Amino acid sequence: MLELVRINTFYDKSHILHDVSMEIEEGDVVGLLGRNGVGKSTTIKSIVGITPPQSGSIRLEGRETVGLRPYQMARLGIGYVPEDRRIFPTLTVRENLLMGMKSRKKPNQDKGWTIEKIYHLFPQLRVRDSFKGGHLSGGEQQMLTIGRTLMGDPRLILLDEPTEGLAPQIVETVANVIEEIHRSGVSVLLVEQSMDVVLDLTDAVFIMNKGEIVFRGTPEELRARPDVREQFLEV
Repeated sequence: MLELVRINTFYDKSHILHDVSMEIEEGDVVGLLGRNGVGKSTTIKSIVGITPPQSGSIRLEGRETVGLRPYQMARLGIGYVPEDRRIFPTLTVRENLLMGMKSRKKPNQDKGWTIEKIYHLFPQLRVRDSFKGGHLSGGEQQMLTIGRTLMGDPRLILLDEPTEGLAPQIVETVANVIEEIHRSGVSVLLVEQSMDVVLDLTDAVFIMNKGEIVFRGTPEELRARPDVREQFLEV
């Protein structure tokens, strides 16, 4: 579904991603693991066009997307859940969700994701329906960000550190939601530091270190490689 071929991304003159190649098959959940600052978030931003690569190729179902703007990627069915959530603090929960809809979609149409489906997925958001986004807890804001992204009916959703800083109970909720998203037919790229979350949810795993992919395989293969886990993931 999505293929990255030897992409190189820079921040000014700083070379962040070095010949990064990876692929996401349709219907899969793919994990991208690594310590802080190794280039995981930059990989997602390269895909959606926030920091486009200076060389290499990104193909969505065979179509070259390097050079497209983030709104164009969204129209192609790529959903992005940023690490810093980016909710609208002065809008209510419901208004935040409505902001995620594509222009031709009606709020109550049955096809795709609706506010009612989001509230079924996140019952706590139904309770907070009229609350301003800035008054929500960190866990509730994360739920709202994921819900707002789903309102755009993505075919592929990119999740950047969705469990970071959350209480264990909320982490479990987010993990259950990722499974539900997967069951709905949406492909997922999950960027995480939590190895346990990734190994439990994914079909394939990539590990990044210093802007390079240093491991690719299945969760079972990573479980069988304590040397890789110790070198690139454990503190």
